[in-house]
Amino acid sequence: MLSCAITLTGDPSCGCCQFRVPFGVLFPKRISLFACGRTMSYFSPMKFGSNRKVSRMVFSQQMMIGWLVALVISGLSGCHSSGTIQNVDGVRQFQQGQPQAALQSFQQALAANPQNADAYYNMASTYHYLGRQNSNDKMLQQAESLYHQCLDMAPNHVPCYRALAVLLVDTDRPKSAFTLLERWAERTPQLADPKVEIARLHDEFGETDLASRRLAEAIDIEPGNARAWTAMARLREQDGHYAQALNDYQHALRLNNAQPGVAQRVASLQQRLASDPNLLRSGTRTANQDSQWRQR
Repeated sequence: MLSCAITLTGDPSCGCCQFRVPFGVLFPKRISLFACGRTMSYFSPMKFGSNRKVSRMVFSQQMMIGWLVALVISGLSGCHSSGTIQNVDGVRQFQQGQPQAALQSFQQALAANPQNADAYYNMASTYHYLGRQNSNDKMLQQAESLYHQCLDMAPNHVPCYRALAVLLVDTDRPKSAFTLLERWAERTPQLADPKVEIARLHDEFGETDLASRRLAEAIDIEPGNARAWTAMARLREQDGHYAQALNDYQHALRLNNAQPGVAQRVASLQQRLASDPNLLRSGTRTANQDSQWRQR
């Protein structure tokens, strides 16, 4: 398991949004952290097995603790909005191993602001974690309901879609997970994010060709989407196309140089290619060829 830590910092003048959050990551996805309206992202370079059966087993046996510890840190929708302090308190309590206290804080956040989608999301993630830890179906059902309430408040809440898809796969409903994300993509054809999430889900099931196709569609929609370029770079690297992967990582870094881990991948691949020039024969596609993605 890859262990990491992120220091969450929003507005420098806001002390409530500055704290260190450790987490574990078990498969490729974005970990989103919201503070004062800002978002930070992290991509894991690891992936699941090569078929749906194996992937469901990994979801059930290994993934949930690291995934949900990461998910529950999301949910700061602005330092001065109602319920934000309670949300921050809940995040800290969860990280300190007090999920029940965290639930109370998230409930207080909702009492202060019933429209706070992030509070719904954090409550859902906490119930999801507890349900997995205790094999409690009622808690998992509560988590699912809260995820849907979050999406009612924020129809394009990316971490919530991802978390709900995880819950559906973990409860042996992979088709429902794909349907959830596909319908989101159909409702918002102008957004790249749904296609990036569908691509990640395909990749987690070993369906890399489908994942690559979805990422190509995302880049067609939004050529400046750094998340899509980073995800594509990771696929290229997995497949041994190191020159292409380096080019895509570099382009993603130019689009957003705050993506944790991407600069390290660039440095690592540069070193690898320098030590073995034969790897350059894997081919390089330049970022200026965005318009050709539809032909792939």
